[in-house]
Amino acid sequence: MISRLFRTQKNNSFFLFGPRGTGKSFFLKHSFPQSFYINLLEDETYQLLLANPSRLKDMIPYLFQNSKKWIVIDEIQKIPALLDEVHWLIEEKKIKFILTGSSARKLRRGGANLLAGRAYTQHAFPLTALELGNRFNLKKALKCGLLPKAYLEENSKNYLTSYVTTYLKEEVQQEGLVRNIGMFARFMESASFSQGQVLNFSNVAQDSHIERKTVTNYFMLLEDLLLAHFLDVFTLRSKRQLIQHRKFYFFDVGVFLQIRPLGPLDSEDELMDIGLETLVFQELIARNEYQDWGYRIYFWHTQDHLEVDFILYGKRGFKAIEVKKSARLSSADFTGLLEFKKDYPQAELYLVYGGSEVKHLYGVAIIPAQLFFLDTQKWI
Repeated sequence: MISRLFRTQKNNSFFLFGPRGTGKSFFLKHSFPQSFYINLLEDETYQLLLANPSRLKDMIPYLFQNSKKWIVIDEIQKIPALLDEVHWLIEEKKIKFILTGSSARKLRRGGANLLAGRAYTQHAFPLTALELGNRFNLKKALKCGLLPKAYLEENSKNYLTSYVTTYLKEEVQQEGLVRNIGMFARFMESASFSQGQVLNFSNVAQDSHIERKTVTNYFMLLEDLLLAHFLDVFTLRSKRQLIQHRKFYFFDVGVFLQIRPLGPLDSEDELMDIGLETLVFQELIARNEYQDWGYRIYFWHTQDHLEVDFILYGKRGFKAIEVKKSARLSSADFTGLLEFKKDYPQAELYLVYGGSEVKHLYGVAIIPAQLFFLDTQKWI
């Protein structure tokens, strides 16, 4: 049993949103063992409540009413109308709910009742190095990602293949989110070549032979399903011409590698560079939420192609982080950080790399990747 960092509420109902496979259900069953569990992935339960959401009142045992026990509804986004019933039960019967889902925006865009502040919103991410502790292995994480079953089970390849297929079939096809599932699968492959890159919708549209408008909608769908994250460029008090496009990441390095088609022109070093950058981003975004660091996370990219992978700006400070998989660094690896420092002398500079020694050079703290993951808070 791995102790997760998921944030929960002791006295208030809450939403717990996160992609499938991040361990939401497993965590809740162990953390709230006496809760009453309603799983909307079970077809009989789904059909019963879809036909008449008011049946929820009849499904909840009488003993749970006016008690301190919890009702868990898994994958709430499958029947948004249930939220009206949940709202009434919170108000009238003082029942506490935990509502899990794989799409918060899907509910909002559908005009669903999000309980008007009566339930907090929390997020679930893949495993972090902090949660794994001495079970964290950088090489393994780079190979199979940090979804719990992919990382902890022996055959991660089979699991990840099934995972991608399940999302395409259950979340996309069965929900009728796209008309052509083959086209969407082709788009996913093309999108994987934009991992960790400044996103250009036109290029992806051209590569996948899909209209640009459709590609734009597909990217928004990935974000809605919590399968992708976008980073905005850091523009605060900018002294240079910056690009306007956002940066794109699939939410887990293992999922990214499963989607990404490989061929003879692919460089393993290039993929590992992208993989390590993705893994660093995963750790930052999860820890930032779980531990309430309060950073807003950006990247920096000028019109003349100076770049810094991550900018952390917030109540804990101002950090610029560059990621390099290589164990050997050259002066060129520091260019983006040093140029950023010229514009923002207040920023602390970090370079996470594949070597084994902690160093300081050009005013940059150079941190071995393994040490960075095992004690991220020390540096950030």
